[in-house]
Amino acid sequence: MLGTERLFEQALGIAAPWAVRQVRFDAAARRLTIAVDFAAGSRFAHPAHPGEHPVHDTQTKRLRHLNFFQHDCHLEVRVPRVRLPDGKVALVEPQWFGRLAGFTLLFEALVLALAREMPFAAVARLVGESWHRVHAICERYVELAVAELDLSEVRALAIDETSSRRGHNYLTAVADAAQRRVLFVAEGRDAKTVGELVAHLRAHNATPEQIDSVSIDMSPAFIKGDRVLAQRPHHPGSSPGQALRQVPRRGACLGGGRCHAPAGAEDRPRPEGAALDAAARPPAAVGRQSRRAGRLDRQRGQQAHGARLGLPRATARGARLQARINVVRAMLAQWCTNVMRSKVTPMKEVAQMIRRHFDGIVAWTQTRQTNGFLEALNGLFQAAKRKARGYGRFRTMRTVIFLIAGKLDFARLNPHAA
Repeated sequence: MLGTERLFEQALGIAAPWAVRQVRFDAAARRLTIAVDFAAGSRFAHPAHPGEHPVHDTQTKRLRHLNFFQHDCHLEVRVPRVRLPDGKVALVEPQWFGRLAGFTLLFEALVLALAREMPFAAVARLVGESWHRVHAICERYVELAVAELDLSEVRALAIDETSSRRGHNYLTAVADAAQRRVLFVAEGRDAKTVGELVAHLRAHNATPEQIDSVSIDMSPAFIKGDRVLAQRPHHPGSSPGQALRQVPRRGACLGGGRCHAPAGAEDRPRPEGAALDAAARPPAAVGRQSRRAGRLDRQRGQQAHGARLGLPRATARGARLQARINVVRAMLAQWCTNVMRSKVTPMKEVAQMIRRHFDGIVAWTQTRQTNGFLEALNGLFQAAKRKARGYGRFRTMRTVIFLIAGKLDFARLNPHAA
């Protein structure tokens, strides 16, 4: 049968020259303390100089380890300081020491796994540590992992903003559109932020010239800053849909046709959402509605009025099927012209927006790249903020975003981290 010390050596994965010297259990305090020491006469390697070096003196370090059943477990380790050939004295820590002082690698791996699924306060309660120490572990790993990022293969970026606190406080998140992982988080949402992104790319084996496409918010500040990058395919998002909701419900706006209104329709109540429903119907249903409206006009001898408003639902649907960029450009330009000749003010605003970002939107029809991934991430982050009753500092929010969506490789820093 193994002795107590030998049993804990195997459980901890400790090997020579390290050994468990004593085990103390305090039932009242619900604490297990394991004293770890090294054999007399041992020599240790140090990364600053090759070879093994003699021990000069020692220091005792106390580390938090995984719980022993329901009891807190701590290691008390006598750590050597070795004398190097140049006369300097340096501390040598065992390989199972954590990245943050006071913890083992196994304990830090547990904290990282929990912090990806719940707020820091909940993790702190589970592991019996303070909020600040839990956050410090996560922040340390995020900073080390981000510092090791290699962005040399990144070709497409998605950029979006999210509110950091009440008022006009924002932060900007940038993701690799292909890998769907966050690469960069900065405070603010202006052209300066894009400049910081460029510096981040250069610091991680990348250049602005290698970026083929960027999906960004329609913010003028973002677009101004994005001039330092390559192409700028934009997507109109929900603007057409928002505009349609403002169209007066006087008749059914038919995709690719005209907005027909029977005589007296201005004074007659229309079913709620009729205009929107007609615009959203599939082509077959729209065609039937168009024929019915035409027959009604002929019977009553009334002249139809309105404008051709088939935007994205009809025009863009057909444009997506076209392989040639000139066809897409011509169809979108014609739609904008039709809308500007109409009397539907909300849709005119959409047409003006499309004209301002015309080249970018045409490019989007080829790349199909959007920042929908980051918009979904924004929802996850806002939910995390509510669950944590708010994150007050930018550093904390940056750490949380990288934990949720950074796909960082912590295994290089900690072999126990998934």
